[in-house]
Amino acid sequence: MKMLWAGIKREPVLTAALVAAGVSCCFVPPDAAYLAYIDFRTLALLYALMAVVAGLRSAGVFQSLAHALCGRVRSVRGVGAVLVCLCFFTSMLVTNDVALLTFVPFAAVVLGLAGRGDALLRVVVLQTAAANLGSILTPVGNPQNLYLYGRYGLTMGQFLAWTCPVWALSLVLLLGCCRALPRAALRPLPPETDPLRVRSLVLYGALFGLCLLTVVRVLPWPALLGILVAVLLLFDRQTLLKPDFCLLLTFVGFFVFAGNLARVPGVDGFLRAVLSGREYPVALLTSQVISNVPAALLLSGFTQNARGLLLGVDIGGLGTPIASLASLIGFKLYLAAGNARPGRFLLEFTLLNGLLLGLLSAFWLLLPA
Repeated sequence: MKMLWAGIKREPVLTAALVAAGVSCCFVPPDAAYLAYIDFRTLALLYALMAVVAGLRSAGVFQSLAHALCGRVRSVRGVGAVLVCLCFFTSMLVTNDVALLTFVPFAAVVLGLAGRGDALLRVVVLQTAAANLGSILTPVGNPQNLYLYGRYGLTMGQFLAWTCPVWALSLVLLLGCCRALPRAALRPLPPETDPLRVRSLVLYGALFGLCLLTVVRVLPWPALLGILVAVLLLFDRQTLLKPDFCLLLTFVGFFVFAGNLARVPGVDGFLRAVLSGREYPVALLTSQVISNVPAALLLSGFTQNARGLLLGVDIGGLGTPIASLASLIGFKLYLAAGNARPGRFLLEFTLLNGLLLGLLSAFWLLLPA
């Protein structure tokens, strides 16, 4: 029981997905239609992207980039803005959670070496918001984008036309928020000790290019998966096991739950009526309770308004700490950095997220339909 409870606390969203799927199976007994619930293309792309990003991290790409940028500034505000921008811009290519897993620990090291560990709390709060907002721009920025891009058969131009205005305003708002960081001076950073591994960079850069070709439907997903597995078996077998399999299993659980829900008499019509014309607010509010990835999986089966749902779950990643899995990751990484103040963190997190959520929602109302 102790092991079970520890597992539930470690993976609460996965637990909720499996429980929801199990309960729904009581109403719709398993049959051949279950296979149609699961979006294998999304799962394959998620696995491939997570493996490639793990390889890029092991190659030292992110550390080298961050060290090069942070070595050119000499104030807390300057370094903080760089660390926030790193999360913002890298998240649109390597997902929001990977950006935080890479740059929050780096922020702790940089600020610690520079003698300004007291600024870490506010920097991590801003980094968490930056990762959630930067990932809005592209289909590969976060799991819900990748799923909705494929679910509705969107084109890249259509997707960017919807997300770019919100993304651009988010950058302006975040840079404005960075002015709340102190202008105090930093000690110079020590030289980099972990060199960039160029061979790995070339290998994983090529695999990342294949992922992008699959996203835009030039390369079929089975071909991508086959090439990826073959290359990693030859050159880097350990990376095959580095992706977050709990996240993949979470997707499967919610696929089953959403698919069964649509087959329960009366539920389909009710949810369609609730969503009709209210996709954005319903998606945003649902994200606050169950997080934006499950919200996207659940609600997508009951509406064809891809734009409202997409922006609802993306902006809905702001707000409560559970609105986005990346926010929980940022909080956990801050707690692990030492000398943490969780109460103060949650207060500043809530204030910043509430401000950004309100401003971006007001902006969404001004956008043409």
